[in-house]
Amino acid sequence: MTTRYFRLDRYLSQALQVSRHSLRPLLAAGQVRVNGEVVHDRQQRVGPFDRIEVGEQLLQARKACYLMLNKPAGVVSATSDEHHTTVLDLVPEELREDLHLAGRLDFNSTGLVLMTNDGVWSKQLSHPDTGVWKHYRVTLESAVDQSDVSAFAAGMRFAFEDLTTRPARLEILGSHEADVWLQEGRYHQIRRMFAQRGNKVKTLHRLAVGNVQLDRTLAPGECRALTEHEISSIAD
Repeated sequence: MTTRYFRLDRYLSQALQVSRHSLRPLLAAGQVRVNGEVVHDRQQRVGPFDRIEVGEQLLQARKACYLMLNKPAGVVSATSDEHHTTVLDLVPEELREDLHLAGRLDFNSTGLVLMTNDGVWSKQLSHPDTGVWKHYRVTLESAVDQSDVSAFAAGMRFAFEDLTTRPARLEILGSHEADVWLQEGRYHQIRRMFAQRGNKVKTLHRLAVGNVQLDRTLAPGECRALTEHEISSIAD
């Protein structure tokens, strides 16, 4: 999903179902306002979160929404599912409209999930070329050692997809516990990387995406809005 911007005359033509030529008198008369300011330039770019008014008619007043959720185990990272609770089901109903996920967690994993209605913002987080690190904590069935650290740093070959993962960071916290940082998020990637090392992930918990850390005051299933600083600095 992307956030689309249009020329003002194109947006108004579609919204009012009139020709672009017929908009000129409205613009000249100062009847068009964008974010409270009178606009005369028909070529001005407008986006989905601009407030747009023509005379007394409000055409658009959509607000950007950015949420973090502490995902519990047994919840699907999706906006709808016929059989299971989804992360969207855990969001207050008045905030759900147009939300999508900026990165998923598998059914049994827990921790930070980000949701937004801003497609440009979410795209920069999910695309590996932007270099945003995701931080996870894992507990394991067998002990980890320095050979695992080296294997993660070198990248691992997934023959079925004919690809090699990007280098990942692995920090050993205890004999059966470690932190992992990834710049990508392929299907069950961490579980599969440990499986290649002959180990099994018992629990997987996402602690951070970029500079945004999971709020420790959020109980499983709870969410809150991101702060302005979190929104702007997440991919710095």
